[in-house]
Amino acid sequence: MKRLLTALALLSFATSGLHAEDAKVSAGNLDFTLPSSAWASVPSSSPMRAAVLQITVEGAEKPLEAVFYYFGPGQGGDTQANIDRWLGQFASPPESKTEELDANGTKVSFVTATGTYNDGAMFGPKTPKDNYTLLGAIIPGPDAPIFIKMTGPKDVIAKVTEDFKKMATSPFSVK
Repeated sequence: MKRLLTALALLSFATSGLHAEDAKVSAGNLDFTLPSSAWASVPSSSPMRAAVLQITVEGAEKPLEAVFYYFGPGQGGDTQANIDRWLGQFASPPESKTEELDANGTKVSFVTATGTYNDGAMFGPKTPKDNYTLLGAIIPGPDAPIFIKMTGPKDVIAKVTEDFKKMATSPFSVK
């Protein structure tokens, strides 16, 4: 019992200086700062995924998932091809917007698309989900881009859009 209490005291002391905004996830040699304690890194279910975040949103049926993809040096395709692929995941052309965010001099491409999203594995069956929003970010990495994608009900995604942008641009922020 004494060892357990000592271990807990040491753990408490060691983490006392950490804050939710200090939590990070890494993908493609970049570290991304998580915007709050509602964003947590979870194990990936696929080697295609460089990192996975689970986001708890008040009022949502289930947590959202933000998936980071990094395919290695020189891989992953160009920005427009990936934006077109994301938009093609909808049953018909979605209402969409692409913008470039300035991340301390680095251009991050940010995509928002809303419509009937065809949910499912790349080569598997799809389930149409009405009134869904996709958030996507394409971040230039040291040797290849990092892609972040999140989908979910429009009203739930709206609650985390600004935090998603903040996280996607965090490797380039000045503290």
